[in-house]
Amino acid sequence: MAAFEPWLIGIDIDGTLVHDDGFLSKRVVEQVSRVRALGHEVVIATGRAAANAYPVIKDLGVSLNHSVCSNGAVTIRFEDDHPRGYAMHDVKTFDPSEVLTELIEHLPNAHFAVEHADGSYRFHKPFPSYALGDDNREAPLSELLEHPVSRVVVLSPDHDVDQFLGLMAKVGLQSVSYAIGYTAWLDIAPKGIDKGHALEQLRQHYEIPGERTLVMGDGRNDIEMFRWARSMGGYAYAMGQAPEEVKLEATAVTAAVDQDGVAQVLEALEGLKFLD
Repeated sequence: MAAFEPWLIGIDIDGTLVHDDGFLSKRVVEQVSRVRALGHEVVIATGRAAANAYPVIKDLGVSLNHSVCSNGAVTIRFEDDHPRGYAMHDVKTFDPSEVLTELIEHLPNAHFAVEHADGSYRFHKPFPSYALGDDNREAPLSELLEHPVSRVVVLSPDHDVDQFLGLMAKVGLQSVSYAIGYTAWLDIAPKGIDKGHALEQLRQHYEIPGERTLVMGDGRNDIEMFRWARSMGGYAYAMGQAPEEVKLEATAVTAAVDQDGVAQVLEALEGLKFLD
């Protein structure tokens, strides 16, 4: 009998694991539980901060070891005896002063927030209630520039996504990595840090071959994760409702989130090795 060979499976949260309204399908939960019970390493890989990701992961009811948060800048490990239920495994930070100064000049009406290494947030204009963790407070813009952070978040109600993409191309942002969401929402991380980078650290930690990596997502912030998996012979699945530019980076397109696309991929996991 051949030795068991685990997969590293990275799954985005919003629009992938859960619907836009936060609904988590029973079928998806069952399949995540099934592959985890078989010994495969399931890692949630999300743009959410750890504090916002943890409740969804807890709702899965499945024992996981790690989660990648804040688009790769933060990796947490789950510890039942920890007061929060998780501890920081790895946190990447950068000096936000230069990029924030430039963005403030180009986006005077935007809302800015920074995420600190401990997961707390500071913002200078209100954000949607779901966007930041419980530990957040309003602060003057000058305070947002003072300390190293793991992420800068920009919300620009004055722009649609195409306008925002054009503006970011003009600004450059050469010293950091950034991802733009469906709306005029920008996540800025330390240079070279993204979901794929964080998952690679975990892949090496678990000593899982690159060709046995599988990732699923639906947003522009999943593109680097897709490229990472495919570069090693692994698989990247875009959700059915993903933008066309995201689908073009995927190995294949699964069903939309409201049709349990994640469950469909996991149900066929055992057959993946026969696709080549």
